[in-house]
Amino acid sequence: MPQTPHITFIGAGNMAQAILKGMLAAGYPQSKISASGRTQSKLDVLTADTGIRTSTDNLSLCRQADVIVLGVKPHMMGDLVQSIAPAVNTRRQLIVSVAAGILASSIETWLGQKAPIVRCMPNTPSLVGQGAAGLFATGGVSDAQKQTASIIMQSVGLALWVETEADIDAVTAVSGSGPAYYFLMMEAMIAGAEELGLSNEIAKKLVLQTATGAAQMAQQSNQTPSQLREAVTSPKGTTEQALNTLNNGGFNQLCCQAMAAAHHRSKELAQLFKA
Repeated sequence: MPQTPHITFIGAGNMAQAILKGMLAAGYPQSKISASGRTQSKLDVLTADTGIRTSTDNLSLCRQADVIVLGVKPHMMGDLVQSIAPAVNTRRQLIVSVAAGILASSIETWLGQKAPIVRCMPNTPSLVGQGAAGLFATGGVSDAQKQTASIIMQSVGLALWVETEADIDAVTAVSGSGPAYYFLMMEAMIAGAEELGLSNEIAKKLVLQTATGAAQMAQQSNQTPSQLREAVTSPKGTTEQALNTLNNGGFNQLCCQAMAAAHHRSKELAQLFKA
């Protein structure tokens, strides 16, 4: 790998743009990033915004790349990878996939050859630089290539390596789908606050700031979430009554069941899109 590899994003949607803009903000050279898409007008806006090279020609961009980031939707991956296969030299290039449910073995089948592949599962807070991603590397990925993949994903948040490809399904259930769990909790709390007489504006501001503050406390504290919860739960106080209601409704078990359902669906999708 070159010291500063050229990274090409195939697919310039929201997630790809979040990542490449995060890389640029972190100081990665714009001359070493390119992106492709299907709509020239949208690519023109991206070029004007970032200064990177863009094109509707996937093959030309892949030929100049040291790293190819596959950022299209899962159902499009098969046709896309087969179409760029003539421009892929797996002895030189790293393939990074951010598509959910696409196995590394499927990418190799579509390419028609073995390849160094890193699978990533980012999440939507990457759009605001607060992402959480899991990464898995196949056996052919070098240490330098792993470092490059880390640089790419760390530009928009936390990036952690997992040991097996199956772990990506668990990452999907935890952090990939996880933001929606918190958004649902926020929705429920805002509705509950309105039932208690607060306006929507005040309810929303209080709920969102409370969520932000709780997350920052958990990040910055040496205490566990359990210890932080206990610290704010006075015996026979208001918080205890609220938590008792949640626990009596099976809150913990329901969370575990929800994550298990997401995990199961992730494994199903891997089989659905399997080459």
